[in-house]
Amino acid sequence: MTKLAVGAAVFLVGLLLPRFCDIPFAARLGIFIAAYLILGYDVLFSAVRNLFHGELFDECFLMTVSTLGAFAIGEYPEAVAVMLFYQIGELFQDVAVDRSRDSITALMDIRPDSASVLRGGEWVTVSPDEVAVGETIRVKPGERVPLDGVVTDGISSVDTRALTGESVPQTWRAGDAALSGCVAENGVLTITVTKEAGESTAAKILELMQSAAEKKAPAENFITKFAKIYTPAVCLVAVLLAVMPPLFFNGSWTEWIRRGCVTLAISCPCALVISIPLTFFGGIGAASKKGVLVKGSAYLEALADADTVVFDKTGTLTEGAFAVTGILPAGAVSEEELLSLAAHAEAVSNHPIARSILDAYGRPVPDGEIADAREIVGRGVSCVWQGKTILAGNAALMAENGIDAPRLTAPGTVVHTAADGTYCGALVIEDRIKEDASEALRELEALGVKRIAMLTGDRREAAESVAGALGVKDVKSGLLPADKVSCLEEYMADGKKTVFVGDGINDAPVLARADVGAAMGALGSDAAIGAADIVLMKDRPSALCDAIRVSKRTKRIVTENIAFAIGVKLVFILLGAFGLIGMWAAVFGDVGVMLLAVLNAMRILRA
Repeated sequence: MTKLAVGAAVFLVGLLLPRFCDIPFAARLGIFIAAYLILGYDVLFSAVRNLFHGELFDECFLMTVSTLGAFAIGEYPEAVAVMLFYQIGELFQDVAVDRSRDSITALMDIRPDSASVLRGGEWVTVSPDEVAVGETIRVKPGERVPLDGVVTDGISSVDTRALTGESVPQTWRAGDAALSGCVAENGVLTITVTKEAGESTAAKILELMQSAAEKKAPAENFITKFAKIYTPAVCLVAVLLAVMPPLFFNGSWTEWIRRGCVTLAISCPCALVISIPLTFFGGIGAASKKGVLVKGSAYLEALADADTVVFDKTGTLTEGAFAVTGILPAGAVSEEELLSLAAHAEAVSNHPIARSILDAYGRPVPDGEIADAREIVGRGVSCVWQGKTILAGNAALMAENGIDAPRLTAPGTVVHTAADGTYCGALVIEDRIKEDASEALRELEALGVKRIAMLTGDRREAAESVAGALGVKDVKSGLLPADKVSCLEEYMADGKKTVFVGDGINDAPVLARADVGAAMGALGSDAAIGAADIVLMKDRPSALCDAIRVSKRTKRIVTENIAFAIGVKLVFILLGAFGLIGMWAAVFGDVGVMLLAVLNAMRILRA
């Protein structure tokens, strides 16, 4: 800023002083050279440095050659003006980047520098990096949670805005998961730490945001490739323009060198090189404001072209908050016995369905009572309890073990149970559809999504019940994780951009396979952040609509800037080649276009 102000002041002196007094030519030239060096020394240095590194054709080289050429033919004010307006463009770019960065600055402040930890019966303040898993920390009102854990004591409203973008506070109490980065508002919380600082939610999100720029969008890669061809081509045109007419057509060297310098000044691709990455960066920031973390501009651009959106069911379109609504014992087994058998089998699982069965059982299941417990992916669970081998899961699990289970048409999820090869009955568990799910699907269609499908490992009856309520016609049920990947590949076979939305844990393979994998409500899930391309921090399907709207607006602005910058430059290059414009117009053709492109890019921040 100081350099720009001083250089502009010296430049104005050189322009205005001759109007008030006679000064020697050498003094006036010295003033313009001083202004030129003040404003353009960094450009000159970059041009020389890049020359030695083999990077010949860049914006610094083009401006250096064109302005030195302007000096050579006596257009001193014009040469200085190129550097002046370039620095003004850089200032606008810095302001735009700062505003974009402000959109995600809140994320950079979500990890506090200290934690209050209980040691030796006293609370001591240490760095979060020094707190071990299993230690107890305390968070007072107004403080930010430094580490992930489980609330063991206290109750408080908690501001989760930095993670989810959600303005309505949540209430945390004993037993609830505590996520780093959230702020306790009105109560003291005691938390048992479950993750080290480097593995906490806040750390994962910071790492994700910092690496987002590494995955460039196709539009950014196009600009890079375009500049490598365009810039040398324009340099060749400028050289031929300056040399050929004087050599072969008796043209004026001064006039044709001037036209060549004008062409060089116009041709700098800085409007594209600066504004396109800036637009994507701003789009990622705008998405973060809405609680959507995007791992890179490539995924933001792909999301704008989404043709097919495929949803998981449980925990994505439904609440994942299950309750046992039916107990159907078989033979001489009582309801209590059936529930007890299922609860002891499901005690080994962290699945929401397992938790709902344990909640219905209502009594603790001691670990020492259970042996040989294991989960069978996509099928259910098994264990040995009181000398009996218990199976609890879907009909496929029963069939694999030679157990004849009746076909039930209940709308919910059915958990069949067997002991020592004898069928004991089934539990019916139902889930609630999320409030905004139906509206979100309608919005997706309005945003141009042509096909909406649902893939689930649940029973056909449960899947069709949810699909019917939401109006989803394309639904496949009873799928293992590998089956979901196969089904997704069928949708992707026609080359259309396909988005898969899942809970980010058991859907990790299909999230990774999709063109864009979106993890739903995946706070604290390492699997989600690792496998997904975008993370929907709000646990609502409508968050995907927010993400698509931001992506479409981002791509529209990128397309506008590409068309505008290339179109204007081609027109100005032709005008300069025919001698219809001079260096001042070239300044607008270069820096003016860059300024307009940057200002247009800043519109994404209002998305």
